[in-house]
Amino acid sequence: MEATEVVLVADVGKSRCRVELRGGTELLGAADQHGFPGVHVDNGPTLAFELLLETVSLLPPGLPVGAITSVGAAVAGVEASAEKSQELATMLSQRFSVPAAVLSDATAAQLGALQGAPGTTLIVGTGAVAFRFDEAGVLHRADGWGPYLGDRGSGRWIGQQGLQAVLEAHDGGPATSLSAAAGALVESPEMLPGWLAAHENPYRAMARFAPLVLHAAEAGDAVAHDIIGEACRILTHTVRLASIGEAGSSRVALLGGVVGSEFFAALLRKSLASAGIEVVAPLGDGLDGAALAATRCGLIQERYIHRDGTNWPD
Repeated sequence: MEATEVVLVADVGKSRCRVELRGGTELLGAADQHGFPGVHVDNGPTLAFELLLETVSLLPPGLPVGAITSVGAAVAGVEASAEKSQELATMLSQRFSVPAAVLSDATAAQLGALQGAPGTTLIVGTGAVAFRFDEAGVLHRADGWGPYLGDRGSGRWIGQQGLQAVLEAHDGGPATSLSAAAGALVESPEMLPGWLAAHENPYRAMARFAPLVLHAAEAGDAVAHDIIGEACRILTHTVRLASIGEAGSSRVALLGGVVGSEFFAALLRKSLASAGIEVVAPLGDGLDGAALAATRCGLIQERYIHRDGTNWPD
């Protein structure tokens, strides 16, 4: 990225929408708010476009928004609809009159973590997915199939398992300190189904219970510890699936809010090590990946990046 470039980068996810204005390597300003269902849904490009613009309006005043030279947006749901992703890239390019790149949040995370190099990234947030790009730029993916069919071991999965354990304890199953933790949400476990149904985004609501499960496990709660142990085993299996056919020893970079817990990250690293998988430090995150896509062409991930506009840098 040249020092004179002013790049607008965004991570428009299901839980949060984050935007940053960057001048060269300097962060000029940032803003964030709620997320959205994904660009693949009905009217998804417009929803993503309007949410991104709304978040840009929350940036601190006085920033050189009018001097933007390119836009990079990591967006949930990109892998489900190339047509709608391209439509969003066109909308952004026309709105800001600059080149715009749209890519999936998982591709952006891998791109940022390894700075364009081939390799595997495991992202554990509300959802969970392992992304590997090989030397030829071919994507090898495991999980990330959403809350109905996948995302096992994710923050949503951990939180859901914790809430289910509370209800099981209420029914006479193993006692757990998670019952007391759930008391911060509802007066009685019997109210949990209604509490969850009242949320516009129930998956995000379940994910917010995950830190309480982690805390209970770290404090010695056996039920919570079993949940976390199973999450680590599941995520290790996910990485192994994404690594099938990889030449040499397996390595993975970890990203996402859940691995921000040192307790959880240590258990996950131990589980991965037992499977012969080395954990490497990520060089960046999804916003860094979006910035790289916005300022460089010819990446090995190129076939998964939707671009619009002219005068792209090499």
